[in-house]
Amino acid sequence: MAAYRNNPTLNSQRAATRATDEYVPIALSGYRPQIFGSAYAGQQWTETRLDPGSAAALSGGSLSVTKTSPTGFGITISQTIYNGLATANSVRSAESQVRGQRELLRNTEQLVLLDASTAYMNVLQNAALVDLQKQNLEALKEELRAARDRFSVGEITRTDVAQAEASVANAQSDLALADSNLNTANAVFFRVIGLKPVKLSPGRPIDRLLPRNLDAAIAQGIGHHPAVKAAEFAVDAGLSNVKVAEAALSPTLSLNGSASSDYNSSTNTERQTSAAATLNLTVPIYQGGAEYATIRQSKETLGQLRIEVDVNRDQVRSNVVQYWGALEAAKAAIESAQASVAANEIALRGVREEWRVGQRTTLDVLNAQTALFDARASLVIAQRDRVVASYAVLSASGELNAVRLGLKVPVYNPQVHYNQVRDAWIGVRTPGGQ
Repeated sequence: MAAYRNNPTLNSQRAATRATDEYVPIALSGYRPQIFGSAYAGQQWTETRLDPGSAAALSGGSLSVTKTSPTGFGITISQTIYNGLATANSVRSAESQVRGQRELLRNTEQLVLLDASTAYMNVLQNAALVDLQKQNLEALKEELRAARDRFSVGEITRTDVAQAEASVANAQSDLALADSNLNTANAVFFRVIGLKPVKLSPGRPIDRLLPRNLDAAIAQGIGHHPAVKAAEFAVDAGLSNVKVAEAALSPTLSLNGSASSDYNSSTNTERQTSAAATLNLTVPIYQGGAEYATIRQSKETLGQLRIEVDVNRDQVRSNVVQYWGALEAAKAAIESAQASVAANEIALRGVREEWRVGQRTTLDVLNAQTALFDARASLVIAQRDRVVASYAVLSASGELNAVRLGLKVPVYNPQVHYNQVRDAWIGVRTPGGQ
């Protein structure tokens, strides 16, 4: 739950989704009029020198100077009527980008929840291994004390004591490494989940949420995995972008209107008011060839996007098979490790009894103790692997999300922000108040 709320990667992707929502109102702006206002004010000085022989010069002098203070304001309105359906296809492309980004958000949610479950189980695993290392060290120290006692009365040789001392030294080194691994796991836990690991409950596999079998998991993943869906929406956007590029070859029809008032534009004009309305048709004949290159480029991009769909499907299929196999292997490893632990516990007790009556060496006891520790460590690792593999299978099939897991958190709904901004004509503040 904390990872769903606090993870910076997930929150960053949510912000990216909100930013992508704005592509739709940007595209919709092509349906709306554009309005511009203008104004000016200034000083104008004009000097006119006449021909000395002209009648005007003889009657009023050859030099005429005029000063005016022209001012004015106006407004221009332009409305596109037809542009080769470029606006309609831009809107379709933007909506496909929004849907694709939502799938990328869903995929990020899956990855974050998988990382969180992995980090959680890694802490539990490393904490259990530290406890096992401590228990193993204490057991080896006890064996060392017993070996020294028997050496002091001449029952064993110095070699037996040295072997016990070496085992204790190795166990101390292994404990230090286990502590280091636990500190690393704690740091990753805090980075992914945003909290320090305190009093963690045992992890449990989520087999009840998984598909019935491998084939069902593959079908689920190929049909519903967010990476595949995002690639499919990218194809839709690419197809619309081809049509937008082709619109550059179509005529454009627009309705333009303007109105203005000018004051003191000349010495004998106090105010001049004008208004105009025109219907403009522009037919492209040749624009340098860039439009043709853009069309070809968009078609090649569309082909690439279609290939990416197949690439993502193959990757999903591979991941499902891989993680399903890992889950089955972990189940078998648990059964094997449990049997090994039980057998090694019996073996260790027997070796110790035989050692006490001189039928076993100190090295036999140390080897039996090490074998028991290895079996217990293998069981801990297998239990961790089974839980993580179950989450990985659910993620590979495209169903690892807060709703599916039943997390008791407010579920983020990207549709809310989309509805808030889609039809907004004006405003610079985001729905979040920024």
